[in-house]
Amino acid sequence: MIKIRRASERGHANHGWLDSHHTFSFADYHDPQHMGFHSLRVINEDRVQGGEGFGTHSHRDFEIISYVVSGALEHKDSMGTRAVMRSGDIQRISAGTGIAHSEYNHSPHERVHFLQIWLVPSHKGVTPSYAEKAFGNPAPFGLTLACSNDGREGSIPINQDADLLIGRLDAGQQLGHALRNPYSWIQLISGALDVNGIPFRPGDGASVEGERDLRFSATDGAHFLVFDLN
Repeated sequence: MIKIRRASERGHANHGWLDSHHTFSFADYHDPQHMGFHSLRVINEDRVQGGEGFGTHSHRDFEIISYVVSGALEHKDSMGTRAVMRSGDIQRISAGTGIAHSEYNHSPHERVHFLQIWLVPSHKGVTPSYAEKAFGNPAPFGLTLACSNDGREGSIPINQDADLLIGRLDAGQQLGHALRNPYSWIQLISGALDVNGIPFRPGDGASVEGERDLRFSATDGAHFLVFDLN
């Protein structure tokens, strides 16, 4: 069963410097029917104006993943990490026992567009850690494993039995994928995509249950994420 969560149904907050769409309940947006999906707790699609960002704040016991779609995102944290992520880069923060960090648009003029993702960890109270990796802009054709519990295929290790895959298809291309776990979530970033015959448009997401195989078909160039969840 594939259950669509249309882009227009998401929560929305526009603070001027930040334009954010919330797939699940977050901050002032609360929808008891959409509190997350299994270990996936947050998908925020954020667009931040030049020179603006999220000041230093703290987290505990979440796997926080940022995927930069366009622009550049500057990161600083209480472990002394300083980094700038650019289009196609993924950053993973294992907050564990506690970490403070800030995320700012690295450019004074151009907007940065990124997805902020939170996963509930398999184990609480771990030592905080940070990792990042470039996955290409554009990402290669097909599905690229970006995050996994065991770090296989060069992916970023995460503290959860879940896979995060980046998908890119050109118009007219098709791809099949066998799911490893019983649940998944699909999030379309741009383009037009059919999944098992169901059409997606930019910002659409969907929960998947009871489907062991996914069939992707791009009716326009498609850029998307697949979460394979236990």
